[in-house]
Formats: sequence, structure tokens, C-alpha cells
Amino acid sequence: MSIMPDHWIRQQCLEHGMIEPFVERQTRVEGKERLISYGLSSYGYDARLAREFRIFTNVDNALVDPKNFSAQSFVERDGPFCVVPPNSFALARTVEYFRIPRDVLVICLGKSTYARCGIIVNVTPLEPEWEGHVTLEISNTTPLPAKVYADEGICQFLFLQGASAPEISYADRAGKYMGQRGVTLPKM
Repeated sequence: MSIMPDHWIRQQCLEHGMIEPFVERQTRVEGKERLISYGLSSYGYDARLAREFRIFTNVDNALVDPKNFSAQSFVERDGPFCVVPPNSFALARTVEYFRIPRDVLVICLGKSTYARCGIIVNVTPLEPEWEGHVTLEISNTTPLPAKVYADEGICQFLFLQGASAPEISYADRAGKYMGQRGVTLPKM
């Protein structure tokens, strides 16, 4: 398995729509405003955080059960930033829509700017032939409220190309998160 470089990522995006919208270079400044970087990097792609947020709350004393998940466990917010409560988390999504090639597995890591503040981004691997907006889990590991910014970088995706395509892809088995748009809650 090889990690794929910037020119391969660019080609897949321009010729096959692997990432839309695609930003061809690292963007750190817009006008006079400094941003948390996003766009194409040497061996990955830094995705942006969309303006949709689902903030975890325990107002109703709900039980977190992945087999019977209640949407009432979240408060919905849209805007230019989100404040994640102390020792809690929020669900969000990428601005970008991904279409993963059949012979590629994608791994996501949080950006160091957030990690150094105790803010962790968790995403399961993007499997071969999966497509959709990526739902992100953003954990605030600190005892203080933490702010994350929409339309700025939140995480980096690394593209690993296999020696050959798998026998069965995510699309072949009609995975339950295929084609997701917006923030997607757990499904059974």
C-alpha cells in the first residue's frame, strides 16, 4: 500500500471528481484574515468544516446507545463557529464531498492546530468506492469550552492505494452511510 502524493490527488480530483469542491493549494489567508489551512498538501488533503453542527447534550438524561441512538441527544446549530462544551463532543461534516476510488482507502487525522488545544477529530476510514460528506466527531478533551471554525481546515485525509482493488467495495455491499449528505447520525 502506498500513500499517494499531491499530483495524484490533483489528477483524481480534476479528472474524476474525487473531492468537490477541490482547492488546489494550501490556503492560509483570505484577504486580511488568517485561517486554519485547508486544501491540497504534499501527501494529503486538508478538508474544511461545514457550518452545520450537532452538539451533544445531556439535558434529557439520555443513554448513549449505538443500537438505539436518539437524535434528542444533540442540539442543532448552524454558523461560522461552534463552541464544544468541556469534556463533550459535537458532530459536524466536511464542506467537501468525497468519491473514493475502488483501490483506495482513506484515513483521516486531526490538524495539529486543534490537537495542540485538546480538540480531537475522529473519523473512521473512508472505504473503497464510498462517497459522501464526511461526518466528523469533534471531541473537546479539556475542562474548558472549545471553539472550532467553519469554512476552515479541521482535518487531513491521507490516500492509501492498495496493490489491487478489493473483491467487494463499500458500494458493492450497499453500505448504510453511502451517499450521505449533511451531518449523519448513527444508523443500525
